[in-house]
Formats: sequence, structure tokens, C-alpha cells
Amino acid sequence: MAATTAVPGPAGNPLVGSLFDLTRRPLRTYLAARRDHGDVVRLQAGPPGLRVEFYAIFSPEGVQQVLGGEAANFRKESAFYDELRTSVGNGLLTSQDGDYQRQRRLIQPLFTRRRVDGYADVIAQEAQSLTERWRATPDGVVDAAEEMSRYTMRAVARILFGADVEEAAEVVHHNFPLLGEYVKERGFAPVRFPRTWPTPGNRRGLGAQRALYEVCDRIIAERAARGSGDEDADDLLTLLGRARGEDGERLDPAELRDQVLVFLVAGHETTATSLAFALHLLAKHPEQRKLAQEEARTVLAGRAPTAADLEALPYLTRVLKEAMRLYPAASLVGRRAVDETVVDGYVIPAGAQVVVAPLVTHRHPDHWTDPERFDPDRFLPEEEKARHRYAWFPFGGGPRACIGQHFSMLESVLTLGVLLRDFEVEAVDHRVALAQGITLRAASPMRIRVTASR
Repeated sequence: MAATTAVPGPAGNPLVGSLFDLTRRPLRTYLAARRDHGDVVRLQAGPPGLRVEFYAIFSPEGVQQVLGGEAANFRKESAFYDELRTSVGNGLLTSQDGDYQRQRRLIQPLFTRRRVDGYADVIAQEAQSLTERWRATPDGVVDAAEEMSRYTMRAVARILFGADVEEAAEVVHHNFPLLGEYVKERGFAPVRFPRTWPTPGNRRGLGAQRALYEVCDRIIAERAARGSGDEDADDLLTLLGRARGEDGERLDPAELRDQVLVFLVAGHETTATSLAFALHLLAKHPEQRKLAQEEARTVLAGRAPTAADLEALPYLTRVLKEAMRLYPAASLVGRRAVDETVVDGYVIPAGAQVVVAPLVTHRHPDHWTDPERFDPDRFLPEEEKARHRYAWFPFGGGPRACIGQHFSMLESVLTLGVLLRDFEVEAVDHRVALAQGITLRAASPMRIRVTASR
């Protein structure tokens, strides 16, 4: 088929295009765009003279081209990434080119399977503490989204800093959503006023950024003051400080702080989303819940989980993967095309902004039967093997695939196993509104009733 430049898309409002739809209900807008216009869609946002044009790509083949096969032609460059980089620093999430390659070389050895498996004890301890708190809940009703965000924040803080840093966890828990909203608002605004202007939005956003930077700087300083004489210390902060390349290269102090902040905010928020929606889905589906509980109680009967249990909990792994299919934490991923290229038969111009949307591709009816249905058995080995590699990509793909994929799966599966071993779960809120910031999150309560198992 010959390539065409006539990319279909919604007409939108004559004055602002699809701006209101994209800012107020982005996920529904992208789902409707694929349904109504196909796998490559052109969208426009903003008033005449300030209008931004970009292209959404939904097919697994197109996603593979953007994230994998032609990754060098699709860079992390957009107004959103500019704002994100300014807000959370130049860490692995936002760096590019030589900076990214150097950081990845230095940090990759800290995320080997063997190294990550060593954090299973911390995960088990935090999961046990969570069950004790749930047992003490007066009415047995908890908000899964709130609980999982606080839980993963505590776990990742202990792993990152090697100590219980409850104050840091609270600072991040409170300020990260504020900073995320600030980044989103500025990233998609037709006009961005200088950050130095004392607007209410600037004061809120910069205050949140300042609080996050201060807590990271303080903890790094406290860790340095304790000294580096403990050769057995294996917290990530110590390992990041010791990391050296073949030629002696290392992270400078600013880069160290940026990596710490990225690991704090990204390392807890994405896993929290997966765990919360897994609990929510199981609480609504008794048949799948029974299978998950039977596996958890058989494998983890009367003992703490270990890293080896990850392979022994295949049904829980499938539950988590299905939760990430329906509710991927990174539900929208942006890039910029450097040179003109053709995707799925359509010309993407040089310099064009491009979006791939896991939440939409994960519901693509050509690749998922009855895509809205919760069915963990979609991830049986034979089903996964038969599917396109990029029909499911909650951890991204290609050279910028998430470095923490194994850590996230280990923490999620072991935690879910402990909770289902110890509790019955039942949905209180059956419908949950979604919001899109830096990550996907629940915009309404996600309450479940937890009852201690006999």
C-alpha cells in the first residue's frame, strides 16, 4: 500500500481543536480516536496560531517501530518532557543521548535479577507490616489506591536508602501528585508562562518540586554522614554512589540526586498502580479471586515470601499482567519524529509529535478478544507466545525499556501473595474514575473490604 499524508482524525472544536478533550478526558479521547479513525490518528490542540499537531499510533506494529525498530528516530522531546525534565531532573526517565547511555551503563548492574532478588526480605517485611495495619482497621474498609501508594513508597524508600524514612515517604506521597499535575498542565498548555511568575500554579508546582528536592538532598547528606565504611551495605543509594564505569566515570552529585528522585517517584507510583488495580479487579471477580487465593495460601502457607516464590506463583503473575493490561501506569508515552517516516502506511512528518498509548493498544480488538473483560488467562504461556510482542508493553520497549521491570514484578507478586493469603477482599467501589498525570491514577475512591482469613 502506498504511503499517504492524509492521516485521519477528529475535527475537534473550530477554536481549540481537541484541546479540551485531551486535557479533561485524555484516555477516553484516545480510545475514541482509535475506534473512529484507526491505528494512526492526527490530533490538533490549541487555538489558531498556537495549534499543536501530533500523531497517535495504536497498532502493535506501529508501537514497535516507534519504541523499538526506529527508536533512534523517535526522541523524548516534547513540551511535556521539557517540563518533566525541568521538574524531576535529568535522570534515567528523562535523559537522552550520551547522558542516558552513560547513566544506563552505570545503573544497569544494580538491577540484575540477582541483585533485585536480594530485596525480597524488605518486601516481605513491609507486606507483613501492611497486613498488621489492615487487621487493625476498625471497619475493614481500605482505599486500595491510597494504601498501595503508601505501601510501595515505604518499601522503595527502605530499599533505596537502607533505612526507615517515614518522613521522606510522606513528603513524596503528598507532593508528587501536585508536581505531576503541574507538569501535565504546563506540558499541554498552548501558552506557558515563565515559572518565575508568582501564579498560583507556579507556587504550588515549584513548592512541591522544592520539597521533593530538599528531602532527597537531606537523605543523601545523612547517608554520607553515616560514612561509606560498611562494605556490605546494599541500599541503592550506596550502590549508586559507588557505581563506576570502565574508565572510572561516575554519577556527579546532581545526577545522583536526580536518580534518587526518579527512583522514589517512579519506583513507587507505577507499582502502586498495578497492585491497587489488581486488588480492585480481584475484589470484583470472585472466580478469579478464589484461584488467586488458593495459589497464595498453598505456596505461602505460614511463612514469609522469598524471591524464589515468584516462579511458584504463576496465576498471581497473570493477574498482575492483566491488571497492567487494563490499567497500565504509563498509559501514554510521547516521542518526537526526527526525520519523516512511514508508520502503518501513513507519513509521519519530520519534527512531528508522536504518542503511543498502552492503555489503547492493550484494548485493541484485533489483538484482544472481548478486551474490556478481566481474564488473567490471557497471559498463559501459549497465549503470550501467540501474541505480538507490542500488544502488551506496560514497561515500554526497545533501548529505553524500563530498567526496573523485574523489581516491579517481584514486589507486586510477592505483596499480592501475602495480602491474598491473609485476607478476603470484596469490592466496595465497583466503578473507579481514572485520571492521567505523569502516571495513570484513580481519581475516585477505590475502596475494598478486607476480612482476615480464618
